[in-house]
Amino acid sequence: MTEPSRHSINTAGRRFSGVRGLAARMRRRREVAKLQSRTAATVIVLTLVALAVCVWPFAKCHLQAVAVLDLVANRPVPSLLRATVAEPIATQELTINTSQGAVKARLYIPVGKPNAPALVVLHGVHHLGMNEPRLIAFASAMASCGLRVLTPELPDIKDYHVGKNSIATIGDAATWLAQQNGRKPVGVMGLSFSGGLSLLAAADPQYKPAIKFVVAVGSQDEMSRVAEYYRTGEDMRPNGKEELLPPHEYGALVLEYESLEDFVPESDLTALRAVLRAHLHEDAAGEKAALAALTPQQLAEAKQLMNTTSPATQAMLAKSEAKHVADMAGVSPHGHLKGLTTPVYLLHGEGDNIIPSAETMWMADELPNETLQTELISPVISHLDMDGAGPSALDQWRLVHFFALVLRAAEKR
Repeated sequence: MTEPSRHSINTAGRRFSGVRGLAARMRRRREVAKLQSRTAATVIVLTLVALAVCVWPFAKCHLQAVAVLDLVANRPVPSLLRATVAEPIATQELTINTSQGAVKARLYIPVGKPNAPALVVLHGVHHLGMNEPRLIAFASAMASCGLRVLTPELPDIKDYHVGKNSIATIGDAATWLAQQNGRKPVGVMGLSFSGGLSLLAAADPQYKPAIKFVVAVGSQDEMSRVAEYYRTGEDMRPNGKEELLPPHEYGALVLEYESLEDFVPESDLTALRAVLRAHLHEDAAGEKAALAALTPQQLAEAKQLMNTTSPATQAMLAKSEAKHVADMAGVSPHGHLKGLTTPVYLLHGEGDNIIPSAETMWMADELPNETLQTELISPVISHLDMDGAGPSALDQWRLVHFFALVLRAAEKR
């Protein structure tokens, strides 16, 4: 057998060395590929986790908003959403000292979360005040989302008087809750006329530091325009068009009750106020008894006052409005919003016939863009009730989204 030449041995050696090098390179490439694959998977997982962390709080607020609206509307909450409003709550009956005197209040507290974010919710013009069932349902629902909710009594508003004193009471209540909140500002939600007064409180330098944001629901921009609407059924929009909607008698009756001395002789005030009070309280038995105690002249006056659409009553309303122009300006946000820096959320029912939705349009028109967080005129609600006729799924979603934004704002520290 012939012995291999040195050249062939060297060639074979180089070939073997090349194969070993190629194998090593391939191993390194496989290891790098595995490392890159693991790195990519880790990046994807971390990205998904980050997205979940970022998105979940906002998604949770939307789920909670659906549940809150169901609770307020006295509808069953879907089983999948019950956990989002499952915080057990406790209530405390309080007395808060304000510049207008001591006022009753109720604090709704999520059990185990004494330092939860805080929100003031203010009742509208209703004789039950903080004990109005819809208010209790709403405050309880919001507290079950993990918020502390304060519902102070507004004595004047409770007795059908929309006056400047209530602005101070609102500001003092917000200041009190802010002190309980570690001197951090709190959200304020005002319903009906209380919403406009809440905006005025936020515009006051004395109360501004205590108020984190304001939510005005079905609220007035200019009281004189609302009063005129009660007589005409027309409310001018910022674009110059008229909103045409027959007014509910409630609005005119509140104005009559508030300034009854403009409508009947002084000797008849007590008797006629009893009739109007019982009527506004929807106390049929009390109204019947009050009417039975009237003289024939007083009975005629009562019938006239109740007929809010008669030319004679409307003439008296117009005359009374003229006497109280300054008072109405004092409870109107109009002209006070251009410099407001507190974030504002505006909601109004499209079919509201107590305070027409044009009022919210006027507020949105005056508020700075950076101050107005969102504005919604919704067919889902009327004044403060969720009884809109045939709203679409998109309309319902918009209302859910509005309350989700409010919940998110309330939860932010």
